[in-house]
Amino acid sequence: MTGPTSLMTGDAYLESLRDGRQVFLDGERVKDVTRHPAFRNSALSVARLYDALHDPATAGTLTAVDEATGIRTHRFFKPSRSAAELVEAREAIATWARMSYGFLGRTPEYKASFMAGLGVNAGYYGPYAANATAWYREFVSRALYLNHVIINPPVDRKRAIHDMEDVFVRAVRETDAGVVVSGAKMLATGSAITNAGFVAPVGSAVLAPGKAEAFALVFFVRMDNPGVKLVCRTPYATQHAGSPFDAPLSSRFDENDSVLLLDEALIPWEDVLVHRDVERATGFYAASGFPNLYNFQSGTRLSVKLDLMAGLLARGTRANGTDGFRGVQAAVGEIITMRDMVWALTTAMAHDPEPGSGGTVVPRLEHASALRMYNAQVWDRVHEIFETILGGAPLAVPSSARDLANPELRPLIDRFYRGSDTSALERIKLLKLAWDAIGTEFGGRHELYERNYSGNGEQVRLDALRWATRRGGLARCEDLVQQCLDDYDLDGWRRGPWRDVALTD
Repeated sequence: MTGPTSLMTGDAYLESLRDGRQVFLDGERVKDVTRHPAFRNSALSVARLYDALHDPATAGTLTAVDEATGIRTHRFFKPSRSAAELVEAREAIATWARMSYGFLGRTPEYKASFMAGLGVNAGYYGPYAANATAWYREFVSRALYLNHVIINPPVDRKRAIHDMEDVFVRAVRETDAGVVVSGAKMLATGSAITNAGFVAPVGSAVLAPGKAEAFALVFFVRMDNPGVKLVCRTPYATQHAGSPFDAPLSSRFDENDSVLLLDEALIPWEDVLVHRDVERATGFYAASGFPNLYNFQSGTRLSVKLDLMAGLLARGTRANGTDGFRGVQAAVGEIITMRDMVWALTTAMAHDPEPGSGGTVVPRLEHASALRMYNAQVWDRVHEIFETILGGAPLAVPSSARDLANPELRPLIDRFYRGSDTSALERIKLLKLAWDAIGTEFGGRHELYERNYSGNGEQVRLDALRWATRRGGLARCEDLVQQCLDDYDLDGWRRGPWRDVALTD
C-alpha cells in the first residue's frame, strides 16, 4: 500500500460518536450511542467496516489513492476516472455490503455518491467553492460517515414550501459566524451514528424566486451541533437483545431512522455550500452526478442482499422438503433472475459510463434511472415469493432460543421441528433468519425502505421522463416512430422494397 492514510479505524469511529450529540429515544436523551442497546450493535457493525479498510485481507480491494490529492481512501469515496475504476469501486461497495448481507443501506460510502465529485465540481458552488474543496479533503482523508436529510415532513403538502416556515428548514438570520437555521427534515436514516448530515431541498422541490430564498440552503450539519436534535423511531435491535439466534439481522443491522430537528442551529459559513440561491439549491443534483452514483451504490448493495435471499429461499425449501416441486423451483429461479438483473445493471453502469466533471466518469444516467425504478419493485416481489413458498413455516418455530435450552422441551423440539435434510436446530435457525428478513418489524421496515428508497414511485417515473426529454432519449424514440410513419401513406408504400409490390384487395 502506498499513499498516506488517516482513515478512521473502528475504534476511532466509535470514539467520534461520543461527542455529546442529542439523540432522543423513549422520551430520554441517549447518553452514549455506542453503548445504548438500540444503537450499540449497529455502531459496531459500522466500526467493522472501518477496520476492514486497514485489514491486509481487504484493504487492497477497499482502498486506493486519489491521484488528485495523494490521499488513500475508500475506492468509492474518490472520483473514478475510467470504467475500470468504476468496476473497482463496485467491488469495494460490495465488499462492505457483504459484511451486513446488504441490510445496512446507508453505510459510509452511500454519501460518497455525492461527496466523491465534490472536489472536482467545487466551482459549481460559486462563493462557497472553497468549502466544497475543504469538505472533500476532510471526507476522503478520514472516510467520514455522512448521511443526508432532504425530505420535508409531510405536514401539509398542499402548501408551497415558502408558506411552511414554521416547519421546513430555512435560514432564520445571518451572523458573522454563520447562518442560523431552523426546521425539520426526514428521513435521517442512521444519523444517530454518523459524523454529520447533509441537508438540502429535495431535487423535485419548487423554490419560487423572490419567495423561497430562505429555504434555498445546502449545508453540512455536524451531529454535535447544540441546535440539533434527533428524534428516533422505535428501535428493533432491543427487541431480542438476549440472543442473536432469534433476530440475527435486526439485532445488529438496525440503522435507526429519525427526524432531524434544527432549533436555531448555527451552521458555520465553512459548512455551507448554497445559500439563498434557488437554482443551485436543487440544480446541484444533476451537476454533481449524485443520481448516477447513488443508484450505483444502492444497486450493488441490493445485489448482495438478493444473493442472501436467493440462497435463503433455496435452503428454506430444502428444509421444508419442497425443493423438488416444479412451482417452488420456478420461484427460486425468479429470485435468481432478479438478482442477476440488478447485478447486470450495475455492470452496465460501470462499463458504459458517461463523462463527469474534471475528467472523471460516472455511471450512465439512463442505466441509473432504469435501476432506480426496478429496485423499488424487487423487494415487494421477494416478500411475496417468500410468503407464498415458505408459507407458515417461519411462524411455526419456538418463541426463542430459551425453548431449545429447556431440557423438557428440547427432545420434543428435536423430534417435531426437524427439517427434511436438517436437524431441528438448523431448521429453526434458518427460518428465524428468513422471518427476520421479511416478517419482523425490521423486515417490514426493509420492505417500506426499498420501495421508497429513491423517492415516491411517481417521481421516479417523472424523473425518468424528464431525463429522457432533456438528454434526447425520448426524441430518438419519437424519431423512430416518424421513420415508420414515413414508410407509407394513403397511396401505399413510399419507400423500401415494398413499393414494387402491387396492392391487392
